[in-house]
Amino acid sequence: MADSPLLTFELVTLFPEIFDDLLRASLLGKAIAAGLIAVHRTNLRDFGIGRHRSVDDTPCGGGPGMILRVEPIAAALDAIAAARGPARRILLSPQGGRFDQRRAVELARLHRVLLICGRYEGFDERVAGQVDDQLSIGDFVLAGGELAAAVVIEAVARLVPGVLGCGMSAADESFSRARLEYPQWTRPPDWNGQAVPPVLLSGDHQAIEAWRRRESLRRTLERRPDLVAAHPLTPEEQALLSAPEPDRSR
Repeated sequence: MADSPLLTFELVTLFPEIFDDLLRASLLGKAIAAGLIAVHRTNLRDFGIGRHRSVDDTPCGGGPGMILRVEPIAAALDAIAAARGPARRILLSPQGGRFDQRRAVELARLHRVLLICGRYEGFDERVAGQVDDQLSIGDFVLAGGELAAAVVIEAVARLVPGVLGCGMSAADESFSRARLEYPQWTRPPDWNGQAVPPVLLSGDHQAIEAWRRRESLRRTLERRPDLVAAHPLTPEEQALLSAPEPDRSR
């Protein structure tokens, strides 16, 4: 077990139990057990106001729903900092910047990341002054920020050294280089007349690597031209696409 976690997540949520199974299962559970990452959950209700631990109120100016108050959130953030130290504070909100692989890589380089999960109709605007950043996982609205936090934790944690079994796994995946991952096959070599490309069975590692890079580029051009528009093909990639393909019949 590691002496101290390489990355710690702090969660501020009204429903900490939502994360129970997620944090016990699969790669995350193994990474936590190995001490590579840590996840602390803080129940926002513990910092609620009054006898009923209220954390929300009606919107000023009228309107539907309830708004999360700034005081409980500020108090929770202060308590976390006092107990375990400062962290990068991130508000999960549909109004935030888009969370993508680039942002995941940035967060994986930090030591402590704090995620605030919303509920109801949103946050008092003054909450934004208590955080460092706002992130959205997509242009849609969820009932709360817990599922968004789970997405961020999964995407970031798997980039921490040692969490994945193979160090190359994260480097070769979709979006790691603004390109989609190449197609993959496993046994049997032929199934219902659908055969594995012969080059993958050739044992020629140089040819396999070239084929995979070419297929990655083709798939990206076909399925995500926006990625190519944002990150144009390099001269090397253009040459790879125009090069003659090996004889696949052998």
